[in-house]
Amino acid sequence: MSDRQEICVVGSVNTDLHACVERFPLAGETVGATGFGVSGGGKGANQAVALAKLGARPFLVAKLGDDAFGRDRLADFLALGMDLSGIRVESGVSSGVALVETESGGQNRIVIAAGANAAVDESFVLSLGPRIAGAAFVLFQLELPLASVRRGLSIAKAGGAATILDPAPAAPLPDDIFALVDYLTPNETETETLTGILPDSRDKAIAAAARLLARGAGRVIIKAGSRGAYLFGPEGLALRCAAFPVAAVDTTAAGDAFNAGFAAALAEGRSEAEALRFACAVGALATTRRGAQTAVPDRAETESLLAAHPGLGAERF
Repeated sequence: MSDRQEICVVGSVNTDLHACVERFPLAGETVGATGFGVSGGGKGANQAVALAKLGARPFLVAKLGDDAFGRDRLADFLALGMDLSGIRVESGVSSGVALVETESGGQNRIVIAAGANAAVDESFVLSLGPRIAGAAFVLFQLELPLASVRRGLSIAKAGGAATILDPAPAAPLPDDIFALVDYLTPNETETETLTGILPDSRDKAIAAAARLLARGAGRVIIKAGSRGAYLFGPEGLALRCAAFPVAAVDTTAAGDAFNAGFAAALAEGRSEAEALRFACAVGALATTRRGAQTAVPDRAETESLLAAHPGLGAERF
């Protein structure tokens, strides 16, 4: 893959309607928002935008509706110089929308209306098969129909591209998916959904990763929030990178930023340990601002955080 340069993202594009609250409302309760904003979102678009901001060359495979939200997202992508040839606008279909609530501690709750994302079918993925198969890395998430995700993974694997699956939103996965995934990157909630184990300690992370590796995943990266991130692989490979010390205000796109950072670093020829450290820095910075794509850091910010913490790195255990 040394001659491959492109990073492909097969995923969702949403517009986030984002309300900040002191606390989440109880059932039947109305609370006042302390702030409101509209911005680009969707896990696929978040990862593609993060890649662009980090200096990579993302190719996004996605669908938008022919509405104002869709036009706004296309304008965002154009401003970043992204290749839009993998994006189709569906007539008579709304673009994807996410309703995001973020409470004062930085945690969030999200409701998604899939819109055009639900129209990303297998035939559309197949139509872009050569670009997917020819990429260095291909990133996937679970905001598209699962059959389309499986098809994209199969095309990528058959073409020799490395595959990265963020199993989010949390959902059970059939066994045949795992063998198509080179890097599976769940957070703690998603890890518990897939394994029945909440990885809130190192030993539990080890146990959960062992189950995912046994199901066929090539590598497992568990994003553990304030505990940093773990990377597990065959033959006892185990790395941990501690979390970078930042003041978190919103975790909305931190996982997407992490995945983009990991792929960007690997595509540059960095080792897995170096890529894990780079990804942790990108993800940490994404929590320091509100929103999704608006919160993603650029290359200079990321390198500055890394330089400020030279002793913080990924270590074997």
